[in-house]
Amino acid sequence: MPEFKGSLSSKLPSVGTTIFTVMSKMAAEHNAINLSQGFPDFDCPPKLVELVNKAMKAGNNQYAPMPGILKLREMIAEKTESLYGTSYNPETEITVTAGATQAIYTAIAAVIREGDEVVIFEPAYDCYAPAIELNGGKPVYVSLKAPEYSVDWNAVKKVINHRTRMIIINTPHNPTGAMMSAEDLKQLDKLTKNSDIIILSDEVYEHITFDGSKHESVARYPGLACRSFIVSSFGKTFHTTGWKLGYCVAPKELMNEFRKVHQFLVFSCNTPMQIACAEFLNDKSHYLELGQFYQEKRDFFARHISSSRFKFSPAAGTYFQLLQYNGISEEKDTDYAVRLIKEAGVASIPISVFYHKPVYDSMLRFCFAKKNETLEKAAEILCKV
Repeated sequence: MPEFKGSLSSKLPSVGTTIFTVMSKMAAEHNAINLSQGFPDFDCPPKLVELVNKAMKAGNNQYAPMPGILKLREMIAEKTESLYGTSYNPETEITVTAGATQAIYTAIAAVIREGDEVVIFEPAYDCYAPAIELNGGKPVYVSLKAPEYSVDWNAVKKVINHRTRMIIINTPHNPTGAMMSAEDLKQLDKLTKNSDIIILSDEVYEHITFDGSKHESVARYPGLACRSFIVSSFGKTFHTTGWKLGYCVAPKELMNEFRKVHQFLVFSCNTPMQIACAEFLNDKSHYLELGQFYQEKRDFFARHISSSRFKFSPAAGTYFQLLQYNGISEEKDTDYAVRLIKEAGVASIPISVFYHKPVYDSMLRFCFAKKNETLEKAAEILCKV
């Protein structure tokens, strides 16, 4: 094995392997039911596979255009306008990406410079802060208010200054399952009005909302849409996380800078899968019914753990459910999550890892994007804990 002999100073000295990789690996090693990493254990719609195969057999196996197949961008524009009432030009304001994480990194890299500050709400998905730091920016953290994980807009106002370049929001929210309200978006609009602050809105769970609630995209608000990158995910919507296909919409001026970075990160994305997604988007029923599909899974899981000692409030969106275990153990969530894998055989994600300085609220995140039999088996174990 070759050994590097030179000096090397890490650009991310405090970053290790992501918690998702760690917990999924541990789950495999201990043959545990994996409710940690957010991916389904059921198949995507068979029609999608047929459409990919059809595109491949038709010879569509070379580079796609840098911003994405035009037909797919047109379908994204149509979908966005029909859902949120805002029109985006598929030629200049929509780019297909290699998943949402790449889109998030690209948006940050496109506009964040040395010394810029970026406001993050925590617990926060773990790709935000490293992307900011790699591009010379400084993450500024505002904690969501438990147990509802709501935004304290007065706290946000206090951290905004002349160095604030971006605010990152995520709704529906991973890891908590909370959702921003119309009032939240109005507060954000008011706070950023007449400023140069850019919004990066992570909306990958846009179609997974429950109990009749409506997803409040920044695209609904003209004052926010004109300053926002909006990131979405086909992986979350079509049960195809392994395809790593997403997209970003933004005003022309922002998208122009986004594409400058995008072309040197990945250049373009999987051609046959783009063609398949474009055709599959003709069937609106899939994403329009996705919330009900996952609400049934949320409720199924909730019913089966109702007799356990875990405490919870049903998630408002996403396919994650937080469970509080303070009536079971006083251990740190990182320790308890490991013990739950090794001794009980169920894998989850400890919530403290989503903070820059760990907050131990005895909370674990469980993914319910699973077959009912998987959820039933996991619930049976959790009820015995």
